[in-house]
Amino acid sequence: MANVPLDPQRWAARAGAWLQPGGPQGDVVVSCRARLARNLLEFPFVTRLEPKRAEELAARVQTVLDEARIDGETIWVAMSDAPPLLRLLLRERHLVSRDLVPSEDGQKAAPGRAVAFGASECLSVMVNEEDHLRLQAMTAGYQIRLAWERARELDRFLEERLAFAVDGELGYLTGCPTNVGTGLRASVMLHLPALGLVRSEIEKVFAAAQRTGLAVRGQYGEGSRAAGDLYQISNQITLGRGEEELVQDLEALVPRILEFERKLRELLLKEQRAALVDRVARSIGLLRTARSMPTEAALAHLSNVRLGLHLGLVREPAQEVLAPLSVQVQRAHVQALAQEPLTPELCDASVRDTLRASWLRRRLSAG
Repeated sequence: MANVPLDPQRWAARAGAWLQPGGPQGDVVVSCRARLARNLLEFPFVTRLEPKRAEELAARVQTVLDEARIDGETIWVAMSDAPPLLRLLLRERHLVSRDLVPSEDGQKAAPGRAVAFGASECLSVMVNEEDHLRLQAMTAGYQIRLAWERARELDRFLEERLAFAVDGELGYLTGCPTNVGTGLRASVMLHLPALGLVRSEIEKVFAAAQRTGLAVRGQYGEGSRAAGDLYQISNQITLGRGEEELVQDLEALVPRILEFERKLRELLLKEQRAALVDRVARSIGLLRTARSMPTEAALAHLSNVRLGLHLGLVREPAQEVLAPLSVQVQRAHVQALAQEPLTPELCDASVRDTLRASWLRRRLSAG
């Protein structure tokens, strides 16, 4: 098993396979995710887990995941060994959560906290986050069942080798009551620029999701904002529901949202074509020429360009170039991709804005 083998600059320059364009329904659906919460029977929950026991648990899980050989070789990153920049890179790439990564650059990670994943970044396991294990499978485009099947396959592999905490009536026991039962959180990441332009319409999506027990959040989950018109729709309750039911809830709602977004795009194209063309052209121009670009502005312009590509208003940049940029404009990626190494302490917001604009100009072939 590789242990913190990552060169931040080289790693940041490429995207995980789940972010690659060309997935089913890719004009609206960015990715799907299935996440399973599991705890080991012989260890206390994370909130009561002493440091030595946490390290013991992590070592045991590492041995089993080494045998799993995710994508040929499991990559293991202990949070205590990872520098601040690498920790933030992992979070921006959706491989770890805010709960696993210390919020302060100088703050030490709790013992036993780690993440394991494969080279494609489509399958990963967080260790000693809110639960002992958080298994995650991600796919490009609308493939929620494939994500669930991949997560379930890894779950079965682990359960054959590790005793999970399970109750005959309640199901899998978890650190948070909302995850008890299946421990499954299934989600779909959607790009909804047309609905986002009409506040009353996006609020209808929120209301429809709530009626079916689903939640709508930003791209980084609970507590995050929907920057760049990216919205994450996921189930809220796991107790008393089977995995099939939870997946079916998403399968019932997501196609309706896709249809709604596409109809509104066509309506905007018909009634406001000139304004849309101008909006997309302005965004391309700014992305190719700006000398300073804050994160949210970059995401908003990338959203406009993505919309323009799918509506046939522009032919470039290619989707293969555009897709990774939604991650690469984030703080840690900007710093990792800089030609000169910069620590988080030395890289203030104004410097990052300049570096971000420079990276965007290079990637979009601007002078």
